[in-house]
Amino acid sequence: MSAHGHGHGHGHGHGHGHRRGRIGRLGHILRPHSHEAADKVDSALEASAQGMRALWISLAGLGATTVLQAAVVAFTGSVALLGDTLHNAADALTAVPLGIAFVLGRRPPTRRYTYGYGRAEDLAGVFIVVAIAASCIVAGYAAVERLTHPQPVEHLPAVAGAALVGFLGNELVARYRIRVGRRIGSAALVADGLHARTDGFASLAVLLGAGGIALGAPWADPVVGLLITAAISVVLWQTAREVWRRLMDAVDPALLDRAETALASTPGVLAVGDVRLRWIGHNLRAECDVIVDPGCTLVRAHQVAVDAEHSLMHALPRLTGALVHPDPEARDGEDHHAVLAGHR
Repeated sequence: MSAHGHGHGHGHGHGHGHRRGRIGRLGHILRPHSHEAADKVDSALEASAQGMRALWISLAGLGATTVLQAAVVAFTGSVALLGDTLHNAADALTAVPLGIAFVLGRRPPTRRYTYGYGRAEDLAGVFIVVAIAASCIVAGYAAVERLTHPQPVEHLPAVAGAALVGFLGNELVARYRIRVGRRIGSAALVADGLHARTDGFASLAVLLGAGGIALGAPWADPVVGLLITAAISVVLWQTAREVWRRLMDAVDPALLDRAETALASTPGVLAVGDVRLRWIGHNLRAECDVIVDPGCTLVRAHQVAVDAEHSLMHALPRLTGALVHPDPEARDGEDHHAVLAGHR
């Protein structure tokens, strides 16, 4: 017997994504708090809508930055700025697979995809890793080529100006992506934001390269290009690690601690058994066992499981459903799961 997920996709302190401020409070009064399925769907759609909005806004910002930098690269010949431009272009284009993933994530579960399509968002992270790797290879190749075949860099003030634009554009996009990604629980969007932030520091490195050339060191431009390649490599490793963890159902151990605390504090729960959490896109699901009094009725055991699920929803942000299995407390060495021992 289990309490099945009537979960929410709510996302602040106690787990409910209510709108903030006066409008949010007014809406809460007019439409009281609920755990109904309709609210869960509305919250999931709202999270996807926020993700889509973040993607398109950041795509527009980075797209404009990339076009400006590409124009400057065309008449200056700066290989460092070329590397920065390629990196910004790759970062902007990652909005495409993420956008597709957010759209797919809105589709309801089917008899084949019983958990829905939230994993599409995690798979989009793989495409982001590939895009970062490609920009790393191209930028590194261009820098090595310029070191072996030096060419002059012209219009240094334009290079410096484009570098500053690149930094500002990336930092604004990074802050926006990270903020929205954390609010809706999207690891892919947060990873994309961290990627953009590193791009911004790469743009500042281009500025240093331009300063080195102005001081009579023509090798500064390709060397900065190599440094940018190294920075991209670090981002590649961090992003790949994050995507790997998400695909392998890794969760922050602190979430597990919060789940166990919430379950243990539920009236009627004598002890907490196994607790398993997993992310599906930017939504969290749980499967857990709780120990109850073997003398309680079936109805009472079910109520304890429902209360435990409710506690979880208040304790864990982005939890959309939980499967809570109540086990009777074992006495005198009895094993309530003995029949399953040979099947595991």
